[in-house]
Amino acid sequence: MDENAASVPGNSRAEPTQVRRMFDAISPRYDLMNTVMTGGLHHRWRRLAARATLPRPGLLALDVGCGTGDMALALRAAGARAVVGVDIAPAMLRHALRKLDARGETGVTLLLGDALRLPFRDGTFDATATAFTLRNTADVHAALAEMRRVVRPGGRVVVLEGAETGGGPAGRAARLYLHRVVPLLGGIIAGAPRAYRYLPRSMSEFLAPDALADVMRAVGLRGVRYRVLMLGTVTVHVAAV
Repeated sequence: MDENAASVPGNSRAEPTQVRRMFDAISPRYDLMNTVMTGGLHHRWRRLAARATLPRPGLLALDVGCGTGDMALALRAAGARAVVGVDIAPAMLRHALRKLDARGETGVTLLLGDALRLPFRDGTFDATATAFTLRNTADVHAALAEMRRVVRPGGRVVVLEGAETGGGPAGRAARLYLHRVVPLLGGIIAGAPRAYRYLPRSMSEFLAPDALADVMRAVGLRGVRYRVLMLGTVTVHVAAV
């Protein structure tokens, strides 16, 4: 595990080089950790977000922060004609490419790139989605503005993110799991307890769902709405361009 990963700050202060190094370091066990941490529910959340992204089949979609490719695959399964995935971490993209090759998936293109400077012209895509990435960007406003820029008028922007919104005993139990159990699992399974202390912390430091919705409106997105899942630890925000 890269020592720099221990100092990666949350959300709006995230330093791109440190974020890239952290995700490159945890990439070999990233998929396994996601499955263990969520009991496999992360696939269900991605399917839900993908369906919200694509109101009809045959659209061209962008996956920002595509990681190991699970959201891109969910978009394809939801009917996307083709998907372009962009990520800042080369090792994550290598794992995604192996996954796509193993499944014979030819409708996904992977690119190395920064969410704050997407390498596409205005209005290139019919829709864009991002899953568990926004809180790791250095500038949430700029990332959302870029997502809006590359989607044609009438298209959709969808954000699947971690959150800490749950109250009462269930919410306290969820926070205890995230901040105590997840780092232990990260140490045992991925050999990266520091990274898996950062990831829950980045959730608690990230924008509350209402505040995120406000930022989406501030960059010009319309009809912003969101849904809270998993005891308040996951949200899906949907908006139109």
